[in-house]
Amino acid sequence: MDIFVLIFLSSGLFLGWSLGANDAANVFGTAVGTRMVKFTTAAIVCSIFVVLGSVIDGAGAAHTLGKLGAVNAIAGAFVVAFSAAFSVYSMVKIGVNVSTGQAVVGAIVGWNLFSGNVTDKGVLLKIASTWVMCPLLAAAIAIPLYIGIKKFLSVKKYHILRLDAYTRSALILAGAFGSYVLGANNIANVMGVFVPVSPFTSFEALGREITSVEQLFFVGSIAIAVGVFTYSKRAMMTVGSSIMSMSPVAAWVVVVAHSVVLFIFASKSLQYFLVSHGLPEVPLVPVSSTQAVVGAVVGIGLTKGGKGIKWSVIGRICRGWVVAPTYACLICVICLFIVKNVFDQKVYSEMLYTFTPEVIAEAKNRGYDVKDFKMLQGKEYHSNMQIKKDLSSHNSALVKNIVELTSLSEVVNVYVSPARMDNIDVNWYGVDRIESVRELEGRKFKYQWQFRKALRKFEPWQEKEATPLNNLYNKEIEQRFESLVKEFSLNK
Repeated sequence: MDIFVLIFLSSGLFLGWSLGANDAANVFGTAVGTRMVKFTTAAIVCSIFVVLGSVIDGAGAAHTLGKLGAVNAIAGAFVVAFSAAFSVYSMVKIGVNVSTGQAVVGAIVGWNLFSGNVTDKGVLLKIASTWVMCPLLAAAIAIPLYIGIKKFLSVKKYHILRLDAYTRSALILAGAFGSYVLGANNIANVMGVFVPVSPFTSFEALGREITSVEQLFFVGSIAIAVGVFTYSKRAMMTVGSSIMSMSPVAAWVVVVAHSVVLFIFASKSLQYFLVSHGLPEVPLVPVSSTQAVVGAVVGIGLTKGGKGIKWSVIGRICRGWVVAPTYACLICVICLFIVKNVFDQKVYSEMLYTFTPEVIAEAKNRGYDVKDFKMLQGKEYHSNMQIKKDLSSHNSALVKNIVELTSLSEVVNVYVSPARMDNIDVNWYGVDRIESVRELEGRKFKYQWQFRKALRKFEPWQEKEATPLNNLYNKEIEQRFESLVKEFSLNK
């Protein structure tokens, strides 16, 4: 591997270290803060299960984050990760837990601003909505759980030594589960921006293919584990004792409520279960474990009348949630300018958008009024922000559809190369889908929608009729298609 690739990946490792230093407190902070679990024990358990969660279940949330901004140059990914990590580190240094996810979102928005790309407001709103849902949901879980546990223990009347032993074991088990879902949900924050430009290549081991994304997530999870061991103790004490004095039982409730919330936003299996039973779909996005813990602690505090809650500490943490993404965005823009102009590194790849007669015909098929396309036809654009400015200057209604227009007009130059077929993970795509792709070997497609139409002729690539359950299947089809475009694009 090129030494420059390792240098660029170092910012992702720094971000992983920062997440471990910051967010391990959300898993074991209450246990360590109440002196029920030793820091060393907490660090070992947390590290093992963070790695497992990252590698096994980390892909779900990473896809949504990629929709916010597809960082398309490894130097740009380096700056995005560094900016988020630096903002998180700055907050941890002064003892304030912040959301790593919010810092990453802020940095990606900064990259979009610098590269002239429009931030998808729909995706940003989906992610931002979880910032509100996360603490509220954690509180809603913690309150009945705490009341139920208290009633259960009042009936059982365990001896204090036995209760102490049970509580220690319960805290470690809850921490292990919390660490697993922390890795599954938050590895997207650490390495998500590197997925489109991953330097790793797939290889086979123990009878299965180890994909480049799995390798990327493994490296990131190791960085998280190092952060847990080297710098998380101070943050653990902040979460464990500064917000509110808690009993060991309350500490267990906080960890469980936090872990359940992260599981809800990371589990594909749970999403499938909910939709298959007619329940609302939960978005798979990286959520703030810090917000989940704070929500759970406040929820327990409210059951006691709210008198024991240290609202000044809550206020300081909440201010960090606002400052972190703003700070990360600003740092990202400044660093991108420096890396591009001082170090002469390519921090983003210019895209090409053209509105040819084929694109306009496809837009008409999708129900667009094509008269507004006259101002675009024949022109070449190198960012979707330029398209938006042209449309805005003519007061075109198309400006609100800028994301779909970008998808329609982006020149991707897909060539279904027989040589690149060997890089395809058969286990992930499925044998039938791979065989369908082989039918297109040697063909070239200027736009990805042309490639998509060609694939739709084959049954394994066809979407199903829109129902809540089928929509999940259709999303998986779309994810696999997007991966194929990246694999076969000559712009790669």
